[in-house]
Amino acid sequence: MDLKTVMEELESLGTERTKKRYLSNGAHEPLFGVATGAMKPIARKIKKNQKLAEELYVTGNYDAMYFAGIIADPHVMTEEDFNRWMESAYFYMISDYVVAVTLSETDIAQEVADKWIASGEELKMSAGWSCYCWLLGSRPDDEFNSDKLSSMLDQVMKTIHEAPERTKSSMNNFIYTVAISYVPLHEKAVEVAKRIGPVEMKKDNKKSTILHASEKIQKDLDRGSLGFKRKYVRC
Repeated sequence: MDLKTVMEELESLGTERTKKRYLSNGAHEPLFGVATGAMKPIARKIKKNQKLAEELYVTGNYDAMYFAGIIADPHVMTEEDFNRWMESAYFYMISDYVVAVTLSETDIAQEVADKWIASGEELKMSAGWSCYCWLLGSRPDDEFNSDKLSSMLDQVMKTIHEAPERTKSSMNNFIYTVAISYVPLHEKAVEVAKRIGPVEMKKDNKKSTILHASEKIQKDLDRGSLGFKRKYVRC
């Protein structure tokens, strides 16, 4: 399938209801409003195709950018490629659910994520913390340095309340993910969540969201989810 055909397929799958939901979350035109699940049949036909993924991503169409992440081949992407994708990621559903997810399947994931976290730029920081969430939720515990993750928990505890709004959400998810998916630091993450308490995430023209890592952790512990690892990261 070529770019024109995929764009036509995506357009045919769009709905006004989904489009309005994406717009309310920060997406902007152009977009079709395609539910992510509706993309799976096209993805199965294409599988991985980095050339097509790049063509889709540069359209600036949200649905095309999201689909690019599904069919991208992370193992042929370089740090420069991921930085280029980040520069075009204009809101969190692209930075955290397209770029960070794709990065998490590479061997350079932690290296790149660390640079993004240190960047001071809201969406890069958000993507960096999110990438660690995807990594911790899918890879064996022994692939990580416990001391490094412990220091990252300390960093979150000290800075989350003053962090950029979107970064707060990713940091909050990081605490939760360490507590549930990285058993060696479960107890510390639980304690950090308690010490941080509720985190207010302000939204433009919307009511603030209050993030409760402790409550989310406890709900999953009650469901017996400690040690959870997902089989697949991308759709």
